[in-house]
Amino acid sequence: MSTAAAVATAEAQEPGCRKKSSSPRQIPVVGVVTEDEEAQGVFKPMDLNHVIKLLEETDKDDLEEKQLKCVKKLVQCYQNGLSLRDLAQIFKILNLCAGKIEKQPRFVESACDILKLCGLPFLKKKVSDEITYAEDTANSVALLGDLMKIPSSQLRIQICKCIVDFYHAEPPKKHIPGYQQASSSYKIQMAEAGGLAKTMVQAMTLLENQLIEKLWVLKVLQHLSTSEVNCTLMMKAQAASGICAHLNDPDPSGQLLFRSSEILWNLLEKSSKEEIIQQLSNFECLLALKEVFKNLFMRGFSHYDRQLRNDILVITTIIAQNPGAPMIECGFTKDLILFATFNEVKSQNPLVKGLKLSNSYEDFELKKLLFNIIVILCKDLPTIQLLIEGKVVLALFTYVKKPEKHKIIEWSAAQHEELQLHAIATLSSVAPLLIEEYMLCQGNARVLAFLDWCESEDPFFSHGNSFHGTGGRGNKFAQMRYSLRLLRAMVYLEDETINTDLCEKGAIQQMIGIFKNIISKPNEKEEAIALEIQSDILLILSGLCEHHIQRKCCILGCYPSEDYFLEKEGIFLLLDLLALNQKKFCNLILGIMVEFCDNPKTAAHVNAWRGKKDQTAASLLIKLWRKEEKELGVKRDKNGKIIDTKRPLFTSFQEEQKIMPLPANCPSIAVMDVAENIRAKIYAVLDKLDFENLPGLSTEDFVTLCIIHRYLDFKIGEIWNEIYEEIKLEKLRPVSTDTKILEAITTASENIGKMVASLQSEMIESQARQDVQNEQKVYAKIQATRKQRELANKSWENFVARTSNAKTLKKAKRLQEKAIESSRCSKRPQNAILHQTDIKGLNTTVPSGPVVTVESTPARLVGGPLADTDIALKKLPIRGGALQKVKAVKTVDEPNKSIPT
Repeated sequence: MSTAAAVATAEAQEPGCRKKSSSPRQIPVVGVVTEDEEAQGVFKPMDLNHVIKLLEETDKDDLEEKQLKCVKKLVQCYQNGLSLRDLAQIFKILNLCAGKIEKQPRFVESACDILKLCGLPFLKKKVSDEITYAEDTANSVALLGDLMKIPSSQLRIQICKCIVDFYHAEPPKKHIPGYQQASSSYKIQMAEAGGLAKTMVQAMTLLENQLIEKLWVLKVLQHLSTSEVNCTLMMKAQAASGICAHLNDPDPSGQLLFRSSEILWNLLEKSSKEEIIQQLSNFECLLALKEVFKNLFMRGFSHYDRQLRNDILVITTIIAQNPGAPMIECGFTKDLILFATFNEVKSQNPLVKGLKLSNSYEDFELKKLLFNIIVILCKDLPTIQLLIEGKVVLALFTYVKKPEKHKIIEWSAAQHEELQLHAIATLSSVAPLLIEEYMLCQGNARVLAFLDWCESEDPFFSHGNSFHGTGGRGNKFAQMRYSLRLLRAMVYLEDETINTDLCEKGAIQQMIGIFKNIISKPNEKEEAIALEIQSDILLILSGLCEHHIQRKCCILGCYPSEDYFLEKEGIFLLLDLLALNQKKFCNLILGIMVEFCDNPKTAAHVNAWRGKKDQTAASLLIKLWRKEEKELGVKRDKNGKIIDTKRPLFTSFQEEQKIMPLPANCPSIAVMDVAENIRAKIYAVLDKLDFENLPGLSTEDFVTLCIIHRYLDFKIGEIWNEIYEEIKLEKLRPVSTDTKILEAITTASENIGKMVASLQSEMIESQARQDVQNEQKVYAKIQATRKQRELANKSWENFVARTSNAKTLKKAKRLQEKAIESSRCSKRPQNAILHQTDIKGLNTTVPSGPVVTVESTPARLVGGPLADTDIALKKLPIRGGALQKVKAVKTVDEPNKSIPT
């Protein structure tokens, strides 16, 4: 709008209008557009305050005509869009027009014309106008919901069309200079801010018998429910229950059901799911859902009807998760069970007479949804009787069988496989609740026979497309996996009838066979599934064999199996795994070790084990103890010695937790400590190995072993101390005898701690003395070695001196002769024969002896290393003739005159 147009008045165009005010404040105006100006897209101003004042007047005869004419001019001026700065006044005009409709019906057209303008884009002169006029705009949009109270069908429909246009904005017909279109989402944001969704929900109660208006309101709510803010407002207005209760209202067009289900979906997804479920969990809503579902199930044949039917079933499934929903009371549960099983179990019920499912995608999804809702319904115990009457177990077992060749089925191969897996998974939830029906259907025999087929080499191409078929493409892993889950669920019941029946049918041998096959054929791609199958098999076997020695195929508790495990060096494998120091395995392995140590043959195997750096099992266990105490924050000095003799086992957690009086059936912190760490298990293993004869321990190990040896005494003292402290906290006074006993126990426990600490000190001191002695021995050895080296060096120097200096040699010779002479007897015995011991003319000072010199035969005479082979025969000497004679070996008995090195 131009500046000239903005300041102009409308007095000349409308008689009776106020004259232009002398005040500098500009009055909001809107202009009547002439033909030339319309071509240029500009406003010719019109005083909106004058229009409002005119509509508020009531005492003139020809007033209605003037009012209608004035509103018509207003609509003509705003045919290209509404300005945000004028919006509040325009909606005030709309409200005035709507208020006159009941007595002056001609104002319906005027109100509808203004509403049509509201469907056009809002215009802003400044970028900040969207923020500046946000509150006015939100209040104006909220007024649309309040106008729904006016009993005019035409007005209500136009209001709904206006709101729907918020979500399908059209560009302005002509561009107006100085104005630009507000953002496309601005109207939607203002509707959220003004709480329009809440008033539109409340308007639904006014339209009980007006189908057309109701459908338009539902269309509005369908658009509004795409926002989380609006869904929250609708939830607070109880929209879910109000809409759901009228799902089954007559509607030839089918829009009511479609739009209502869409709104319910949006409410469940975009607001509080729990609150919406609570709103829908009433008899009226569930009855409406039941009638709609039955009607669509029995008479819906189009693609659209089937999709809508499945949507209704999903909404029902969500509601069924609420235990308080009256599913049984309204008869919905019984109908759902019938619809889930009529294909597999013949029924005379008229609801399913002549009814048949096709292999279309929608019917296939319906079948899976029905299986799924059975799993949810069976959690409500009163449903069990209906499951029995509906023969659900028998219906599900029709899928637990190998594919039959040349048999026509209503599903495709991929669909049948998915339904088969879904049925077995459903049985895992239903069968444990219906033990009698499971046994009547020969459940164990059927499952074992099916497992037999899963393990066989029969050709079968699995599609593995579904959630349940994960990892089963091209194999029978998925079928085996869910069948074992079913067996595990039944064995976990600990029902002797079921377990005995399984054993009589050879389940134990079959499980062992499957387990061996899985291990012997590793599959890296499906390693996780194979591991789950192995785990389930082991759980089934343990369940069958528990409390029955004759069934044992496990190890612990069955002495032949234990002995075989020991023979195959199983204990070594357990200790190897323990040495890896994986915390998640330590507790489990130590528990197994405790059980194994009851076998008298185990100790020898444990003591024979050696780890890295020749580590023994006892040393490994003591090392684990030290690591565990470090993690638990137990107080020890640098040598591992006890610091607190009163509480030698106390952890940092125990120190943080104050002792509190507890009921007799609640374990105290000291008792819980036994189960929460591995110290008790380490003590049990070492106790069974005999603390006195543990090999390969260092002094540090022995220091720790002193504590482990007294673990039970310390723990008993700790518990008695807790009892004593609890008595004090409860302000109880034991009798004098009990007091003396308690004091004696605590004193004895502390004395044991002091005794252990004293023993540890002795060990540490003894080790220190031993270390000093060992150090002295090492020093003495080093000193002797050094002295020997000095003597050797001196001997060598004397030897070199004798060989290089004649005087020294002569001197040595004389000393040698003197030594020889002094060694002889002074008196010669009679008839003794004397022999000369020295060699005349010998000029050496070292002992002489025989020396053999061997000269090697030249290769040219023997022909080399290949002389004895066929190759050598082909290489005759060039000079020809026989091999030359080897020089004789010369033996030298004469003394070697060379200097030895």
